[in-house]
Formats: sequence, structure tokens, C-alpha cells
Amino acid sequence: MAKQDRAIRTRHTILVAAASVFEERGYQAATITDILTTAGVTKGALYFHFQSKEDLAYGVMAAQGRHMGTVPPRTCKTQEVVDTVLLQTYRLQKDPMVRAGVRLAMDQQATELDRGTSFQEWSHGMTTLLTQAKQQGELLPHINPTDTANLLVGAYAGIQAMSQAITNYTDLDHRTTTLLTHTLPNIIHPPILTTLNLTPQRGKDTYTEIQNNLNNTNEPGTDGESINRNSNNISEPQTAN
Repeated sequence: MAKQDRAIRTRHTILVAAASVFEERGYQAATITDILTTAGVTKGALYFHFQSKEDLAYGVMAAQGRHMGTVPPRTCKTQEVVDTVLLQTYRLQKDPMVRAGVRLAMDQQATELDRGTSFQEWSHGMTTLLTQAKQQGELLPHINPTDTANLLVGAYAGIQAMSQAITNYTDLDHRTTTLLTHTLPNIIHPPILTTLNLTPQRGKDTYTEIQNNLNNTNEPGTDGESINRNSNNISEPQTAN
């Protein structure tokens, strides 16, 4: 058990270092040497957990998804959609792992990576929520949940990239609120719209709620999980010597 705990800690250290290097330099410019230096681990320790720089990038992208957290179920599914977006905004401003994962997904120079998976997974999740919202009568009759999810994910990807380039995410709260206030009236029935909380504080509150739920259920952290680089599936952590 002690060996497994040490392996989990080492893997977490490597992932945090890789996230820092990828966020700062991008995929192409980042090197294994940079990551080793930042992590302060041996080459053998790194290659025990990750086979290549590509494998490290997938590890960061998977960890980014886990760091985002899952919004607890809401009675109003459109509020759940909003909370998902606001949580991502909060995480981008506060969590280097999330920023690194997003940079990798948006990096057009990272031609070796399957960058579409992150977008597809988020679109799928949003489609599920919007489908539930439509079944509950929250959406306007003409709304197609899949098309709307793709629009929201694509638009958000654009505003976060613009915010990062101009202000390093300091104005992302305002840009996110602007996006939601301009798009949601064309998607949601007016009586539902008036009940939604679109304030930036909602993202922080949702993050706190998720952390409290994790603490209350004593769930272990997930940074120790390993990733299959070909399928992006999460598997159980390995045990190092």
C-alpha cells in the first residue's frame, strides 16, 4: 500500500509539472527534459508512468477533465448547464491543470494529439443536459439539443481563447456572462430564464459544493489514476517499486 501511495504521489507530481510546462510553452516546444527538471524526478520514474510526451499530454488532458469536477444534479437542467459553464470559467482562472488541458486541446500545432476528444466529451455532456431540459419543457420548441450544445461549447472555446490572449483570463467572468445573457434567451422559455443564476460567484459556489460533497463521502483523489493514451480511458493506478 505504501508503494502504491508513493507511486500515486509521483505520478501526480509529474502531471503537475507537465501541466506547468505545457501551459507555458505549448505542446511542440515542451520537452521531456523540461518536465523532468520541473518535477524533480528521475527519467525512470517518469517513464514508469508515461511512455512519451504524447502520453503525458493525454494524462494532463484527462486530469483536466477530472479537475473540472461534476456539477451536482439540479432540478432545473438549464441551471445545470449554466453551472457547468461557470464552473469551467472558475477553474480556468484558478487551476493550472485545467488551463494546461485547455491549451493542449486548443493547440493547433499539437498534430500528434487527438484534440477533438475533449470537445466531443463536453458537447456530449451538454447534449444530455439539454435533452433533459427539453423533456422538462425548459427549452423553446424549435431547439435541437445537439446543435445547441455544439454551439455553446464552440462559442465558449472562442471566448476563453480570446480572454486568455488578451487578459490571461482576468476578464473571463465578464465574457462568460455576456455569452450566456446573449444566447440563453434564444434557447430557454422566458419564465425559466428569469430563475437562472448567471453570476460569476455561482462558479465558485459550485466548486465549493463539489469539494464539500467529495469530503463528505471521503472519496479519494483521482490524480493517481493512469490513462490509456490510445483510448483516453481512465484505469487503476499502477504500483511502483
